[in-house]
Amino acid sequence: MTASIRRLVAAVAALLSLVAMGTVGYWCLGHGRWSLAECAYMTIITLSTVGFSELVDMHHVPGARGLTVALIVSGVGALAYVQGNLTALLVEGVIGQAYRRNRMKRMIEALSGHVVVAGAGATGRHVIEELVATRTPFVVIDRDEGHLKHLSDEVAEGKMLYVHGDATHDAALQRANIKTARGVVAALTHDKDNLFVTLSARAMNAEARIVAKVVEDEAGPKMIKAGASATVSPTMIGGRRMASELIRPEVTEFLDQMLKDKTRNLRLEEIAIPAGSSYVGLAIRDTPIRSKTRLLVVALRDASRSFIYNPEPEQVLAAGMTLIVMGDAEGVIHLRQLVSDSVGGGAPSP
Repeated sequence: MTASIRRLVAAVAALLSLVAMGTVGYWCLGHGRWSLAECAYMTIITLSTVGFSELVDMHHVPGARGLTVALIVSGVGALAYVQGNLTALLVEGVIGQAYRRNRMKRMIEALSGHVVVAGAGATGRHVIEELVATRTPFVVIDRDEGHLKHLSDEVAEGKMLYVHGDATHDAALQRANIKTARGVVAALTHDKDNLFVTLSARAMNAEARIVAKVVEDEAGPKMIKAGASATVSPTMIGGRRMASELIRPEVTEFLDQMLKDKTRNLRLEEIAIPAGSSYVGLAIRDTPIRSKTRLLVVALRDASRSFIYNPEPEQVLAAGMTLIVMGDAEGVIHLRQLVSDSVGGGAPSP
């Protein structure tokens, strides 16, 4: 129950209490002269300030008119309280909800380079948590609006952008502004649904990276043929994780702590070196990566798509390389900004 509804219930309860008190008051003062129905009628017209007429011989009953005056004064305040809370509920519920929907729609339409998450179930929730942790802009599509609102409050402090609809329908994907998205996560329950999302998403955005969840092993190749960039099998990952817990428990614990540490928010991230960047042609030791961002360069991938693990400080960077770094989210954001700002500029300051 929301605060507005609680206030309205309290106001109605106060008004009903006045009706009950007035009815009993008239009945007791009249010593049975008037029926309870007549007393209730007199109370209601008095509280509403309508005041058609008094009860029969009410002027002969001591205290009856005093009770009437008290009810008039109390009724004005009680009715105003009920009307005020009812208006507030309508504004917050109808007008406010429409305003929030339109505002969210405008924010989604303004997005570019975001991630579309199809499905906010058990798998989608973990995807959303990671996107929130890494401050990646995203839009969620799900058929359960109540679940979306709850997830937004619990995971994203009520700031999550979402579309209430079926992700297998093109209209829902369009409302999520998929044409300008850089990535799509198909995390629905069934493989056939994720296949539909993959096909539709690829048709609407030829450049987006699409990652699809697969339940059955044979669904993986079909997802790739449908346009998925990569597939993820929760059962396969779960099996490998169980084996890792047995074979390399300390490594597993390290990775868990890295992901769960809310104070530092450590992550393994990738940062591409664009053409024209002032970082091109510099050795890693001559860049401000370590001094300004405190990131650790774990590996890099060159233009031939080969990985160089634990690169030497003398390793020269080239356009098209991708740095694999480890550190906190703030450092990653800072390095991305440094690399972006250095395009077309002079050499970066150490």
